[in-house]
This record gives sequence, structure tokens and C-alpha cells, in this order.
Amino acid sequence: MFHIQLAGLTGVVELNDGMYTVHPDLIISDLFRTDLIIVPAFEEDVEMGMKKNAPFVPWLIDQHKSGAELASLCIGAFLLAATGLLKGKSCSTHWRAAPAFRKLYPDVQLVTDKIITDEQGIYSSGGAFSSANLILYLIEKYGGRELAIHCSKTFQVDMDRNCQSPFIIFQGQKDHDDEPVKQVQEFIEKNYQEKITVDALSSVGALSRRNLERRFKKATANTVVEYIQRVKIEAAKKHFEASRKNINEVMYDVGYSDIKAFRNVFRKITGLSPLEYRNKYNKETAFAGI
Repeated sequence: MFHIQLAGLTGVVELNDGMYTVHPDLIISDLFRTDLIIVPAFEEDVEMGMKKNAPFVPWLIDQHKSGAELASLCIGAFLLAATGLLKGKSCSTHWRAAPAFRKLYPDVQLVTDKIITDEQGIYSSGGAFSSANLILYLIEKYGGRELAIHCSKTFQVDMDRNCQSPFIIFQGQKDHDDEPVKQVQEFIEKNYQEKITVDALSSVGALSRRNLERRFKKATANTVVEYIQRVKIEAAKKHFEASRKNINEVMYDVGYSDIKAFRNVFRKITGLSPLEYRNKYNKETAFAGI
């Protein structure tokens, strides 16, 4: 059903500083057409990877105009977005690359919580092994559900996994030059156990509430309230992973007093309930049945 070929810029490609070489089946300067192009992740950092692979961009655009569908794996999304074909569309990539992606492509709707996006023949996947889920998705689209299930069982990949939220580690977005906003971020991270209000944070940053909210969103891509929630939930996740505390104890430790609100925010950010998260990642509960 599939005739898979590797396309490159040259006939020989050195990887890992020459540790090994790849010999592509095709060179993009050859005149050929295809049905689907899958853009893999780079081996280098994004800036270096983009520079080395820039000649692929006009080729991808030309192939798409001729009817080829395009898909990206992990940070291959950067190269796919460079075509301009994702403007105004949704796209996923590795959650760690999200700040850099938003800076380079503000006109693309980045959805780091999604494992897969499908924008009328332009696909993307989340980070690392999430690529396997996109491959299964494409197998099902081209070959049917039965074949996709067979591949899922053979390679032991969960079918229909559509969320990478449980895997995201919130590290704060401090790659900006707005010092008052950084002060507010640091205050939140040091005092997440307390009830924090936006008005109080305005005083910390010596800004009006309106000015703080505007600058905070611009610098971090989160509202102030969203940032507070993410810091609190990240702390709660660590408690669930490493301690024996129950849900109420963890809730109070991170500054929540309403169990319903805590559960709703936790599920919104992680895609799991507090109990599901603890059962999944706490060593004692995860291995209880072994």
C-alpha cells in the first residue's frame, strides 16, 4: 500500500558529526511528485536545524501545490510552519519548543496539548514518541481502521491517544526582557502556597492591573491567572509523583481550598483527574499490582 522513500538535499547526508551517513532514495532537485511528505525532527537545535534544512521549504510548498499532503513530527513543525501553509491553522510540536515556536510563528495557532492536528491534509504531532500516534492516524486514513489496529498491536502503541498534557512540565516562560513581569513570575513561584490576587501582584511589579495583565500575556503567552494555576498544578503534580499525601492534603499544600475548583483546574491543565495522575505517576500506586 505504501512505497516509502527518503528524500534529501544531497545524495549523501552526514549525521551526528559524521558518525554515520544516510543515502537518500531521492534528491529534491529531481523532478518527482508524491502523495505525502513527512518532515522529521531535527538532530540539532532548532536554529541550526532550520538553517541546514531551509532549502526544503520551497520544495514543500511546490509539492503541496501539486497535491501532496504534509506532516511534521515533533519539532519538524518549525520547518512545516516556515512554508507559511500553517498560517491561521492549528499545529502541535514538543511542549519544550513552544516558546520558541510562538516567537517565530505568532500567526500559527499552537496547541501543545494536542498529540495530533489535522488541517485539511496538513498534519502535525506532539513531541518525541507522539510521532507514532500520527503515523497510526495516517495509516488509518490511507489504509483503514483494521490495518491501524493491527499496527497498534504489533508496535504496542496506544490507539487514539490525543492529548500530551500529562507529559508537559511547566517551567515558566522567562525568555523575555520585561523585568517587572519576571519579578511577578518569581513572586508567584515562591508563594504559590498562598492565595495570590492579581491586585497584589500589581504592587509587586509596580504596574497597574491593566498594564500588568497586558504585559504579562505578551511576555509569557499566559494570563496572570493561568500562570498562577500552572505553577500551583505543577507543584501538585510533584507531590503526587513523590509523596504519599492524599488529594486534599496536596490541594491545601498548593493553596487551594475548594476541591471542585482544584479538580477542574488540574484536569484542564493535565488532561487527568488528580487521582488518575497520582495512580499513573506515583511509584507506589503504579506498581501496587505487580
